[in-house]
Amino acid sequence: MEFQEFKVKYDHPGTILLFGGKRDVLEEDMQLIRNLGHYLVSNTEHIVFRTGNASGSDALFAEAIAAIDSSRLQSVTPYDGHRKKTNYAKDQFSLDDIDVASEPEVIYHSKANTKTKHLVDDYVSGKRDQYAMKAAYIIRDTLMVIGGKDISPSACGLFYDDLKTPMTGGTGHTMNVCRLNNIPYFDQTTWRNWL
Repeated sequence: MEFQEFKVKYDHPGTILLFGGKRDVLEEDMQLIRNLGHYLVSNTEHIVFRTGNASGSDALFAEAIAAIDSSRLQSVTPYDGHRKKTNYAKDQFSLDDIDVASEPEVIYHSKANTKTKHLVDDYVSGKRDQYAMKAAYIIRDTLMVIGGKDISPSACGLFYDDLKTPMTGGTGHTMNVCRLNNIPYFDQTTWRNWL
């Protein structure tokens, strides 16, 4: 997809664009991610940009958006205070403020991650030990895509993936949730051509 087509399709009031990606970013890609953030916020008018406030690619993207217009930045975090010093989002949603048990679609799609499937039940039942908290990150990733009762779903996702081992880890889970819910998504093989 070319950028102009992307802009025509998504730059409308109410559009949420999810950006997610790996924590480990290749040195040569760091500025590329910053450039993407600058380019998108400078060349669109209405899109709100959502991240999971993770370190790495999420942080680079969020910093770039916030440097120009933090009012268009939104974060979904696995718990209150998650990377608080570097959360530049105007709108912040935390799993601590969401009744996950009343979000069956979020639970269903979070359990699609087989590595944390049993931990999702533990988290939903109220456990907050170190193991159950691993599920919080997967639930956060799911919620970023499909939304919930008080959070709008994403219209599209942009990802910084590890192209040597694509679709793995939390980033792979998030991309898979997009796929299962017919939410278009693109990795850097597409969006790097916009810059």
